[in-house]
Amino acid sequence: MQLFTPLNLGALTLPNRIVMAPMTRTRAGEDGVPGAMVAEYYAQRAGAGLIITEGVFTSSESRAYPGQPGIVTDAQQQGWANVAAAVHAEGGLVFMQLMHGGRVSHTKITGTDRIVAPSAIAIDGEVRLADGSRTPFPTPHALTTEELADVRAEFVETARRAVEAGIDGVEIHAANGYLLHEFLAPSSNQRTDGYGGSPDARAKFVIDVAEAVVAEIGADRVGIRISPSHNIQDIAETDPDDVESTYLALVRGIRPLGLSYLSILHAEPAGDLAQSIRQEFAGTFVVNTGFGAVTTRDDAEAFVADGTADAVAVGRPLISNPDLADRWKSGAEEHPVDPATLYGSGAAGYTDYPKLKP
Repeated sequence: MQLFTPLNLGALTLPNRIVMAPMTRTRAGEDGVPGAMVAEYYAQRAGAGLIITEGVFTSSESRAYPGQPGIVTDAQQQGWANVAAAVHAEGGLVFMQLMHGGRVSHTKITGTDRIVAPSAIAIDGEVRLADGSRTPFPTPHALTTEELADVRAEFVETARRAVEAGIDGVEIHAANGYLLHEFLAPSSNQRTDGYGGSPDARAKFVIDVAEAVVAEIGADRVGIRISPSHNIQDIAETDPDDVESTYLALVRGIRPLGLSYLSILHAEPAGDLAQSIRQEFAGTFVVNTGFGAVTTRDDAEAFVADGTADAVAVGRPLISNPDLADRWKSGAEEHPVDPATLYGSGAAGYTDYPKLKP
């Protein structure tokens, strides 16, 4: 089965083509330090060809969720060093997803005076705070052109910290309604400077960030994740022509960098849009069908076998089956995920899912 053949990805050789998708799990406490339980969780899943961590905040202002881990302080960096060591001890490989939450947050989560976005447009909805209460999303501060350099520097600094911690590389999060995706979408980006308006202009900041991170740690350690037309968290990408123009502009901008991979979350990985993006990128292509459709073993094998993708990002099945690669290879039964324990602070539904018995 091609799903279980090796794949060259940047400087790495993956033992199989199953990629653990980044998934928010909120187990890092108020200080954002990933502890021993987080290290155990990722080490348990080292049988995946590559682990992509949950989104990790790049500054206090970028934190999106209570319990989300960061890579800003020395203590957080040391926590990730312990995670990397635990994954490597099990023979695994791990990239860190660098995530700026943008307007998907609240000052009661960040502890800062503001949240930021491309434009001063609030999400129509409510945010959940640490105490479980809900409150409307606040109107964000529209980043000035000069402030964009500070955000770009956050990505560079945290990428450097991740590599220093022993993490194998980083994934730039430009999907799912967070800051970089907000720049791409016309519903959240109504800027009038060089970073708004046309598809090329809306793609520019994401390209700038990718260029800066590559300059710091090297292209073979950098991937990127996108989710065109995945209309979540008040992102609206509903004009097919605009979506295609925007994402092809983005891919044309990053193609010369030689990134390790491009990961796309899309309901139709074999469809015209996803495959046009793949052809323009001309590099390692990872697909994920998204929140609405759980990727099955047959799906994953078909995507690789028919050439839709080079590898497949898998989410929830890897939560409840830490040894998913072994189960899929042997045809063993899978455990269902417990939705009630997806988020929380303890081991239940996190590190207590069983593996196959020898």
